[in-house]
Amino acid sequence: MTPRISARIAAIAESATLAVDAKAKALKAAGRPVIGFGAGEPDFPTPDYIVEAAAAATKVVANHRYTPAAGLPELREAIVAKTKRDSNYDVTVDQVLVTNGGKQSVYQAFAAIVDPGDEVLLPSPFWTTYPECVKLAGGVSIEVFADETQNYLVSVEQLEAARTPKTKVLLFCSPSNPTGSVYSVEQVKAIGEWAVKHGIWVITDEIYEHLLYDGATAPSLPVLVPALADTCIIINGVAKTYAMTGWRVGWMIGPKDVIKAATNLQSHLTSNVANVSQRAAIAALNGNLDAVHKMGEAFDRRRKLIVGLLNEIPGFKCPTPTGAFYVYPSVKGVLGTTIRGKTPKTSAELATLILEEAEVAAVPGEAFGPSGYLRFSYATSDEDIIEGIGRIKKLITEG
Repeated sequence: MTPRISARIAAIAESATLAVDAKAKALKAAGRPVIGFGAGEPDFPTPDYIVEAAAAATKVVANHRYTPAAGLPELREAIVAKTKRDSNYDVTVDQVLVTNGGKQSVYQAFAAIVDPGDEVLLPSPFWTTYPECVKLAGGVSIEVFADETQNYLVSVEQLEAARTPKTKVLLFCSPSNPTGSVYSVEQVKAIGEWAVKHGIWVITDEIYEHLLYDGATAPSLPVLVPALADTCIIINGVAKTYAMTGWRVGWMIGPKDVIKAATNLQSHLTSNVANVSQRAAIAALNGNLDAVHKMGEAFDRRRKLIVGLLNEIPGFKCPTPTGAFYVYPSVKGVLGTTIRGKTPKTSAELATLILEEAEVAAVPGEAFGPSGYLRFSYATSDEDIIEGIGRIKKLITEG
């Protein structure tokens, strides 16, 4: 019998982070007092000046029509200016493609440069969508795992050990989702120089560039290693920085031929991004970062709070992240212990147990690489952090 679903699409896994968030929301809707740490989105509203720009844009008839697939010229120009302002990286408008969120940029970046059989080095823990995009492009993900003893940061030596004649691309993300870890300037430079030496493309995800703590920095790879510019694609967007996850505006920056190819793909895939969202993004990028800094102060406070509370739980070991809004504790010390009559052997089983018994939702490490970890997003209130982590501690200590 001929399969109803194509093998290519049937092989794609559901987004684990979205699945956990959906389950938590469904339980809350059913009246359960669930506290969710699954969603990777700021809990703040989009700043007023951005919303007001969007409201005004709805009344402009030109925004009711098709516009260029690559993005509104004004937005592409704003992205060029923002890239110079924030990264000190000079690009031109024809190196920019506006996409329906950063996720579409990731997909199109791999689709544009990966052929069947090409290998992509994927530092692990990784964002759950990366390997699925590699798979859709026909590529093969080669996971390179760095555990908590390395602060989840892969070394050049590990990358070199994983490199083969089929290696074409390295996916790089700093600050990291899911760990919140940030590579030092020296580490970024070394990785970029290694990629140039071996002719390896780099797709670098900069979506969390403004969410940094404790003096950490997130320099752009082609700025530190200019020789990489012709084989580097930058992924970014307004979602995390401006609390605009639902507006769906991201972008790719890269060599002109790659951007042209990705634009051709997008012209058939989705055409232009919603014009009202693009107008909102223009306002965001042309405005100041005051609202961003205010959100960052709240995230920093919550970061310190949740790390302290998690490290009080027996069997949990949580490094202190210096970016994004995630913590990624090892829970290997809990696995194999009996909790309310159940003995979880994997972090997936532990996450299920915590949701069922403590009504707290976290994403298991299996979504991002090896088992033995949980991801918590601290893009939530201080009160929920205290209550939610307190419930987990009570559950674990009671046994």
